[in-house]
Amino acid sequence: MKNIVQASIIVTYRCNAKCRMCEIWKYPTKPSEEIEPKYFEKFPSGLRINITGGEPMVREDIEEFFKILYPKSYLLELSTNGYYTEKIVRLAEKYPNILIRVSVEGLPAVNDKQRGIPNGFDHALRTILELKKTKCKNIGFSIVISPDTVKDLINLYELCCYLDVELGNSTIHNSWYFHKVNNVISDENSWKVEEEFIKRLLSSPRRGIKGKIKDYLRAYFNLSILKRLRGDPPGYRPPCGAGTDFFFVDPYGNVTPCNGSEEEWIIGNIKEDRIENILNSNKAKEVLLTKVKCCKSECCFVVTERHDMVRKPWSPIWWIVKNKIKLALNIPINF
Repeated sequence: MKNIVQASIIVTYRCNAKCRMCEIWKYPTKPSEEIEPKYFEKFPSGLRINITGGEPMVREDIEEFFKILYPKSYLLELSTNGYYTEKIVRLAEKYPNILIRVSVEGLPAVNDKQRGIPNGFDHALRTILELKKTKCKNIGFSIVISPDTVKDLINLYELCCYLDVELGNSTIHNSWYFHKVNNVISDENSWKVEEEFIKRLLSSPRRGIKGKIKDYLRAYFNLSILKRLRGDPPGYRPPCGAGTDFFFVDPYGNVTPCNGSEEEWIIGNIKEDRIENILNSNKAKEVLLTKVKCCKSECCFVVTERHDMVRKPWSPIWWIVKNKIKLALNIPINF
């Protein structure tokens, strides 16, 4: 199976939300400082590209990024809080093969409290409902699992099943990108709910086989999130692919292997050089050797798990089959 490198393009640090687990909004970029779309015209083809922020839809020229990157990307993704419904729907209608994930932290009360947007869930849900009327089919919600949001996790999953949309998920981190060092990660109630969530994914009620398989694979990924919430000793994650399997470009054009580290490991700038040269530079090799290889953060980002599953498909397949049999026979799963 082909190994698709993922690039995450952080087009802005500006954000209309005030999330508790992320404080990017306290350190916004100025529009005049943010990288112009033209610098991505020389981006290589075949990358899986995630356009993110901050809230990327605050950029007035956001469509220019899609115009440039849509034809050359293996898959073009948009991560948004769903507030700007009309702009998002307009993109989906022009570029129907993109992937869109609308970030929420639970149902209305929890979401609006955690994200600091009045009627934020209402905007997010309206965006999903309007997107379902378009030809864009790879749509859904996403949630950052934390002790503050976990109580709505299963209900949100059930809602996604009813609406027949995806549910992506990650978990909270402390890093330079989020401007947080005090997010509480390990929590007994959280990992108890996470165990039940994994069982629900393995018993997916999705109507189509494709949706069921995606849920089974998400169950395997969530095993790592469970271990993180549980506070397991390091070593439960696959080897990190930062700088090789994936990389980030910040709003200033700086290229960094990861957004989960304590500080930003800048290896170059796409305003000054091509991305291929930056990723193969001596600076990149130095950072990979002295920073990435030595990192003990155990970040739970799905991109790491995705690449590991592609390289070793027998691991998730065996785990899924084994535990689905256990569920069918009412045998406890050993998490």
